[in-house]
Amino acid sequence: MYNLNKSAAILGLTTAAVFASSPVLANKLADIKARGSITCGTQNASSPYGFQDPKTREYVGYDVDICNAIAKQMGLKLVHKGVSTEARIPELKMGRVDMVAGAMAYLPTRAKEVDYSLQYLEGNIRVLVKKNSGIKTLADLAGKKVCASSGSSSAAIASKVLTKSDVLTFQNISQCYLGLQSDKVAGMTAGELVLIRFETDSEKTATPTVLLSEPTYTEHIGVVVNKGEPDLKNAINAAIKKIDESGELTQIYDKWMGKHSIYKLTRTFKVEPVDGTQ
Repeated sequence: MYNLNKSAAILGLTTAAVFASSPVLANKLADIKARGSITCGTQNASSPYGFQDPKTREYVGYDVDICNAIAKQMGLKLVHKGVSTEARIPELKMGRVDMVAGAMAYLPTRAKEVDYSLQYLEGNIRVLVKKNSGIKTLADLAGKKVCASSGSSSAAIASKVLTKSDVLTFQNISQCYLGLQSDKVAGMTAGELVLIRFETDSEKTATPTVLLSEPTYTEHIGVVVNKGEPDLKNAINAAIKKIDESGELTQIYDKWMGKHSIYKLTRTFKVEPVDGTQ
């Protein structure tokens, strides 16, 4: 005879077991501390954030150093994993990494999928022009053609900020540079690190370029974790604050983007919420 009460009890026990084993409800930080290591994902081929050293084949970069510093502050061993740009969030969702320091700029759409730590980096999107063009400010680009790579955030931002310019999209940023050199466009827009490399290379040519000082946008970058992991996020935030207070964050910045790098940038950002809240 079918026992309704017994079946209900079994169902209740089964449901409880499922929820108890659910990674969403589990305390991720407790699991990480229990195994003594934290797995951090970074980009696998994006200099200077995360890439393989051509000599040692080891992963190096700004984000790799950030992962190491966070793990050390948390008293944990770091397990590093290089991932493609497209796989950053999927790897997190599938539980293959515990956190991602992958140059993940804050976007409201991303914030619906993952939670952000305090920012540990800012990145400017800027415009590169020919040195002899007479263009000094973003306003000088009015009525002129500006190029960005197709599908990039730089292109989307340019269309909103440079409303008086004719924003064109080419397949990739290298094509934009060729367009700039051949006067098909008056400027090209992308992340400032990429543009600095083009600017540096152009100094050896007959048509040197220069970066406009005013950015079209400033991206706020934080470490991301899965939603529903407040303890882990808070622990990462505490680690980032300590790294900043000790001066290590500035040392890492100077190594990869500042005075000890080819970029020669000066750190101006603070460790604060990526969405501008306090």
